[in-house]
Amino acid sequence: MHRHRELCERAVDPLEIAAGLEAHGVTDRTAARFRHRDVFSLAEEMYARVSRDVEMPPLTTPVALPGPRLDRAVLTLAPGVLCAAALTGVRLTEGRTRLLVAACALLAITLALRAVMRRGPLAPRAGVHRGPHRTGAWTCWLLGYAALGDSLLRAAVAGGPDGLPDGTTDGPWPVAAAPLLTLALACAPAAWSAHLFAVRAGRRIATSRGLDEFASSARPLLLGVLALFLCATAALAPLCAAALGEPVGYGNVLTLGALLFLARLLTVHGFTQVPAVVLAAAGTAEVLAPATVFAGRLPGCGFLAVPVETLVTARGPGGVPSLVCGAAALALLFHATRTLTRASAHARTDPPG
Repeated sequence: MHRHRELCERAVDPLEIAAGLEAHGVTDRTAARFRHRDVFSLAEEMYARVSRDVEMPPLTTPVALPGPRLDRAVLTLAPGVLCAAALTGVRLTEGRTRLLVAACALLAITLALRAVMRRGPLAPRAGVHRGPHRTGAWTCWLLGYAALGDSLLRAAVAGGPDGLPDGTTDGPWPVAAAPLLTLALACAPAAWSAHLFAVRAGRRIATSRGLDEFASSARPLLLGVLALFLCATAALAPLCAAALGEPVGYGNVLTLGALLFLARLLTVHGFTQVPAVVLAAAGTAEVLAPATVFAGRLPGCGFLAVPVETLVTARGPGGVPSLVCGAAALALLFHATRTLTRASAHARTDPPG
């Protein structure tokens, strides 16, 4: 009680103390040392025994979450709109003009995505430390592979590539623009799903009577918002593919979308280390896929290309990113069901560590 006195004095209910204790590593086993059955029972006694200033505002207000705002809702649409405009401009121009349009569009889309990640539901929550782990570089690589990786791998297996990408879909190294447009437009449903998760989780903290009760109710909520985001992405994928005249790659788009959405959802709540590691592992695996094919051309090294060539023969070049991103997304989903279902993830004032 002396160690957590400030938390107890400013708490508005026992669950807030329990969430704070959980965030500091107090478990049911620790509570048993103080002759309590669980952390919530210990928090109830601490709440009852410590005097508090009723005029003092609470450390955390998980229920008082901001509602949807029109400006932020419009902001989430900006990456998709700019991406559509950029693809239109690239297809209507050629030569140096195309390069200039592509460079300006890339800068505009990057700034729009940066704004979306700094404001609104996809921004780290107030009071949550951003942490030293960054995922921007690997995210860009994963998106770049979604646009160019399949065609590179197909050409590598066939003995190429015979040229550099020229921004078209019929060149020696075709660019797949539909996945990029789909994921850019999916920023909006990702933000709305993250907002829904934060609001509903905050309400359930206020109505739950214990940490286990909150966890059991937050787990289906997490799976529900993920399913909602994937349904929205699956609806956007065929529309974007039809508009651009490209085949629909559900596996690539949905697995990459799930991976990026879960990584951002964890980052929003302050859990940055595992998403950074998982994204780096997925990006590294995608780097190694074409690298092993090229290395297999060296004398005596043909065995290096066998796994990737077998997968490409069986599932096509899209099987590699689907397998890699799908496995990475499952790893993040497992981690999220253990971390984002804790009350301390939604009522934290200190970094999670």
